[in-house]
Amino acid sequence: MDLNAIKQRLDNLQSKAAPQQKTDYTTIFWRPTIGKAQVRIVPSALDSSSPFTELKFYYGITNKVMISPLNFGEKDPITEFGQKLKQGEYNKENYVLAKKLDAKNRIFIPIIVRGEEDKGVRLWQFGKMIYEDLLSMAIDDEIGDYTDIVNGRDFTLETVGPESTGTNYNKTSVRPRMKTSALSDDKAQVEKWLAEQPNPKEVFKRFTFDEMKDALVKWLSPEEAETEGDIVSEPANDFDDLPWDKKEKGNFSLDTSKIKENKKDQFDSIFE
Repeated sequence: MDLNAIKQRLDNLQSKAAPQQKTDYTTIFWRPTIGKAQVRIVPSALDSSSPFTELKFYYGITNKVMISPLNFGEKDPITEFGQKLKQGEYNKENYVLAKKLDAKNRIFIPIIVRGEEDKGVRLWQFGKMIYEDLLSMAIDDEIGDYTDIVNGRDFTLETVGPESTGTNYNKTSVRPRMKTSALSDDKAQVEKWLAEQPNPKEVFKRFTFDEMKDALVKWLSPEEAETEGDIVSEPANDFDDLPWDKKEKGNFSLDTSKIKENKKDQFDSIFE
């Protein structure tokens, strides 16, 4: 054996990795808190035809959200496995597990929060209901293009808590302001806001096909994963501050342990 090479390998394993600088996600994402807020949707620097970016995510496969490769035009093993279940013989077990594996849609838009203009453009993410409301208002002749930098509209958001919604989650309603207004009277500031915007596709760690397949295998056999004692996947940074990280998990939790035991045996043959 090359003892010097072995010693070097041991030193590498035992050396402590330099701590990564934690990302301040409040500079990238914004979420409404209980009460009222006024925001302005900014034309997207990524797509001049629409400010909305739709992305698919998985919740509960690992301890963090996983962005689907489908967002980048790549193959997604979790989607493929779910489709195989749906294409097979119909039964309740297949249906429950396939629904559990469906990717969830989230929508992102660039906004300026009034009173916090110094923080620049941030991303607001939401689900289907608010998305439909904003799309409907855009095609309303009395409202129109609310992103127009000269004659657009601000929005008033009102958020209520669980004591009002009767659920464990907050609920936000969206209302356009009656008067049109300019995005800003400062031309240089407007140009900066139009050019400097976070890209939601670049914020999340991307996983390879094999990494996602391994994560799914371990999700299908959690007891084996616990025995091995390793981590299936880690985000690029700490995502605990993201607004949907903990809140959304509850919506999609479902005990499928018995079903997973049955389906794990089919997994390897599907991906041969």
